[in-house]
Formats: sequence, structure tokens, C-alpha cells
Amino acid sequence: MAGRINDDDVKVVRDAVPIDTVVSEYLQLRPAGGGNMKGLCPFHDEKSPSFQVSPSKGLFHCFGCQEGGDTIAFVMKIDHLSFSETVERLAAKAGITLRYEEGGYNPTHQRGERIRLVEAHKAAADFYVEQLGGEEAAIGRKFLAERGFDQSAAEHFGVGYSPAGWDHLTRFLRGKGFSDKELLLAGLSQDGRRGPIDRFRGRLMWPIRDISGEVVGFGARKLRDDDNGPKYLNTPDTAIYKKSQVLYGVDLAKKDIAKASRAVVVEGYTDVMACHLAGITTAIATCGTAFGTDHIKILRRLLMDNGSARVIFTFDGDAAGQKAALRAFEDDQKFAAETYIAIAPDGMDPCELRLNKGDAAVQDLVEPRTPLFEFAIRQIVSRYDLETPAGRASALDEAGPIVARIKNGASQHEVAVQLAGILGILDTQFVVKRVAQMARWARDRGGRGPAGPASSSSSSASSYDSGQSPALSGPALNLRSPAHRTERELLKLALQRPELVSPAFDAYGVDEFTAPPYAAVRRAVEDAGGAEQGMASAPEYLAGVREAAPNDAVRALVTELAVEVFHGKTIDEAYAGEQLVRVRLRAVDLRIHDVTSTLARLGTGADHERHQAVQNELWVLQQYRQSLRNSGAAAL
Repeated sequence: MAGRINDDDVKVVRDAVPIDTVVSEYLQLRPAGGGNMKGLCPFHDEKSPSFQVSPSKGLFHCFGCQEGGDTIAFVMKIDHLSFSETVERLAAKAGITLRYEEGGYNPTHQRGERIRLVEAHKAAADFYVEQLGGEEAAIGRKFLAERGFDQSAAEHFGVGYSPAGWDHLTRFLRGKGFSDKELLLAGLSQDGRRGPIDRFRGRLMWPIRDISGEVVGFGARKLRDDDNGPKYLNTPDTAIYKKSQVLYGVDLAKKDIAKASRAVVVEGYTDVMACHLAGITTAIATCGTAFGTDHIKILRRLLMDNGSARVIFTFDGDAAGQKAALRAFEDDQKFAAETYIAIAPDGMDPCELRLNKGDAAVQDLVEPRTPLFEFAIRQIVSRYDLETPAGRASALDEAGPIVARIKNGASQHEVAVQLAGILGILDTQFVVKRVAQMARWARDRGGRGPAGPASSSSSSASSYDSGQSPALSGPALNLRSPAHRTERELLKLALQRPELVSPAFDAYGVDEFTAPPYAAVRRAVEDAGGAEQGMASAPEYLAGVREAAPNDAVRALVTELAVEVFHGKTIDEAYAGEQLVRVRLRAVDLRIHDVTSTLARLGTGADHERHQAVQNELWVLQQYRQSLRNSGAAAL
């Protein structure tokens, strides 16, 4: 059994690795004031950043999902590691040798399973790279050269070669101390008739790295006609590799994606290579699966979903490529970023385009031109005869719901006008109203009510969720408790004077508003793009919030709050900061109460790591509460 890591060493590791450096490997952080950083939480899906990091304190906390702790707690949570595995990984990164209370220094057999699998992949990647220089791999080098990739390109991306024999890698890794069980769990070997054999044989190998840069899998390209396997063979899902949760090239692209607020999504490994070598260093690709929800979460954390963010999809111009583009549009509204599609002339992919027309042609390809929604609409409309009234009506019936799904009211109106032009319908307002009607129907059918506190079974909560007449009106809530009065005042500021509460307000979670109707209004502001949107155009902003409301009851409350007078005599930054702090303090106090209750239930006999994690969270919350009380709005 592994010994317990020395407590002093744990402290050294915690102090040696800056929390903002570690967190920045997974998401983009930007200044949040008071020396803190903020970003989109990696532990729950959100549109406005409620995840904050304090480099000076070495702590993080999300005010949306309430996850919090130090560097160790962050890595444990995001990479699903045990406490010991996390300390070992961070120690290795910082070059620190750990001591164990029962058994001296850190031996290999004491390492956790996940770390062992990652180490096996790193060793395999090094092995494959070395093999690429051998005589047998000439066919692989020829494949790369024919696509415009020289030795330096192969080295930059870590491309290698798997020998054609049955167990070359398996024997190599056994010699490195890895067991057959570990190799099978890693997906590097598979069961043969006489024991484990190599999974990848006689193929060109691309290492697939996670966002932190660790090799977690491989993509293998078929090279020989006598290879009866698929053209591309990927690592199966393992404890460290889930194809729906990784993006090839993201380790190389993440900094430039965050810096440029732009990502280019291509279809294959060679396309990523071609783009990067052509200067498009924000290119990434999926690994043998469709671009989906988990991939979006990765990109959103890097892009921060600000208004200038761009995501450009490149797909082949054939039917399969068009189908992929339409599938990507299915998730389009999960981005706050604007999405575009780029299809190269003659249906060439970026790799072919670079080979035939050079780097400049690749750079030109990914300049945003055609919005993804426009491409999706045109694909639908192309199936109808627009020369006839019946054809135009049918096209509107199918394309209208696409436009109706656009959540931002102003954008939806603009695209509806464009749809009228594409269809050739002269009565633009008819199309605009028709799309708005479809949007209302979709909301009613979907029952998209507020989450968190608004899902309470109370009559007030259900009325704001179902659209029934509210049993408890907004003004009555104002008189019930100081907390509700403060929440109401803060929402009025967000709607009427957003410049006084932005950007802090947008980092507040829906569950920080304890009255269900107010939580519903907070969600509507979030769905409309956040209070920062109101700093540009107040009328459009309020229209967007009302449009984002899930039902008439919430819509009426938005209007009410947008015109109600404030309670304060002087409405300035100091007054706004006071309301922000009061609402946040209330949320922190409630969370401290919950965590304290959890700690009491755990007792002294609880699992050590679980008990430590809860204690750590309580300490973080108490420190933050004290900071709010001492520093006020500066601590937000």
C-alpha cells in the first residue's frame, strides 16, 4: 500500500505551482478586479463567467456551482484524480521529490492509475517518434512528404510510426516497467491469442494530447493496402481518453485561441498541421467523432464567449461535409461566439489547399465570410422551388424555426429580415412576425423555465416556470425580506443602469437570487447576453431580456423592474457596489451554512480526503466572506 505523502511536501507543492498558471491550462482567465481573475467555469455550463481565481491566495471559487479550493482541489476535480495522484503530478511539474511517511521516496508502483496510463502514453509517443526514422517507416515519411510535411513538421506535432510486428511496443513498455494490465487499460495493447499484442501496427501515429498537453491517446493512419483495418484507427475510450471530450491540437492552439478570440475547426490531423504551418495556429480538430457539446465546452472556456469571438468551421464541399456543417449548426446557439463556415474551392480540405495553392490560400479560406446559420438556411431553402408561392411558404416553414432558435432578439430580427430576402418574400415584416411566433411556440413547448431556486415547488416558483398567473407578485416580494429587497434592487440596476454593475453582475449565478421570480429574471438577463450588453444600447438590451424571458409572468416582471424607481437617494457606483456585496454575502452565508452542515454530518470517521476537501471549501468561503466584509465591492 502506498505511503502517505509528507504534509510539508504537500505544502511545498501547493505553494510552488501558481494556481492561475494551472487553471490557465484549461480555460481563459481575464482580470476581475482586486487582483483576481475570472473565466467560464469548467465544472458547469454557463454563459457568463462566475468562476474566480485569486493568485495571491492560491484559491478558486465558482459562484455558480459552488466548487472551490486550492490548486490541488482544482486538479483533483477537473482531471478526476485522487489527492495523492494530484500532488504527484504537480510535484513532477515543479521538479519536487516527494517523501512518504511509510516507505521513503516515491516509487513507481505507488503512482495512481491515471498517472501510470499517462506515463505509458508518453513513453509510447517517444517510441513511435523514434521508429519514424527507421527503414520500415519509409512509407510513412513518404505519406507525410506527399502532403507537404517535412521532418521538422513531424517533430513539431510529435508524429511517429508504429512497427508492423505484433508486439514491438508491448515489449518495449514491459521493459519500462509497465504491466500487461496497464497496457490493456491504456488501450495501447489488446488481447491476442498468446497474450497482449500492439493495438496499432504499421501505421502513421499522431499523439492526441489533452488541454494540459499530456498524451492521452493516438490517431493511427492506414498506410498499406494489406491493412484490413479502417483508414483511421483511434484509441478506444479509456480512463484518460474520451473522444467526445478531446480536441486534437488544442494543446498547441489554446493560447492563440484565447488571445485572438478565434478558433478554426477542421476535420483531420493533417488539416490541423496544414493550418498551423500556414500560420493559422488556432486550428483544432475532433478525433474520429462529430463536433459536439463537450467540444463546445472546451472552446467556450478558451474563447470566454465575448462578443468578438469567432468560430470558423471548415468542411469538405461534398454531401458529407454539408451534413457535418448542418450538424454543427445544431449546437450553434450554445456559443455566444459568432460561427462561420468555410468551404474551399473544388471541395479541397486545408491540407490539399496548402499543397496545391500555398499558405496564403489557407489563410484566405478561414477568413469569416458565411455565417453558419446562413449556410444552414440556404441548404434548407435550396430544396424548394422559390419561383412559386407554395415553395416559398414551405421553405419558410422549415427555415423559420432555425432562425427562431437564435436567442438574441436583435440578432433574430436581423436574420429574419435576411431570410425574407433569401426566400424572395417582399413583405419582410410578415417573415419577422412569423419567426417571432415560432420562437414563442418553441419556448412554450420546451417549458424553458429558470433553473436553480426557480425549480421550487412553491406556488410562486411554479407560476414563474409555467407561465401561469403569479400567485405572488414582484412588489410583494420586495416587502417580505431584506434579502429579497436587495435582490430586487440589484436586478433594477442590471436592467436600468447596467454600466454601474457590469461586469460584476454577469458573474453572479442564478442561484444567488433566492426568490424564484428574481432568479428567473437573472436567467433572462443571462440568456440575453448579460448586463454588459446593456451598455451599448438600452432599448435593444431590454428587448432582448424580455424576449429571453421563458413566459409572460417573467416578461411582465422584467418590464416592471425596468421602470420601477430605486430606493436609494443617490444611484452611483457606491450604491451599486453595496447591492452587489449584499447579494453575494447572502449567497456565501447560505453556502457556508450548507457546508458546515455537511461537515457535521461527515463526523470524524469520514474518508480523510472527503473530509479535507469539505474543510478546504469551508475555509475558502470564510476567507471570501471576510474579504467581502472588509473590502466591499473591491473583493468581488
